[in-house]
Amino acid sequence: MKTNVTLKLDIDLLREARILAAEGGSSLSALLTERLEAMVRERKAFDKARRRALERLRTGFDLQWTPPLSRDELHER
Repeated sequence: MKTNVTLKLDIDLLREARILAAEGGSSLSALLTERLEAMVRERKAFDKARRRALERLRTGFDLQWTPPLSRDELHER
């Protein structure tokens, strides 16, 4: 379902946006729709990646590290 939106734009901005849309072979409405959809997709992808990264930090990584048995072993060369 689609709905109309009213925007208040500076006349110079509107003129440039119309030119930009015409150069791309689309309408101003299509240009704005495409850009907004891209912004929403990027935001969702960022949020998803952020949640995954935070979950990895919470669970941690198994580095398979074992501490040295003694201080001398730690400082061996």
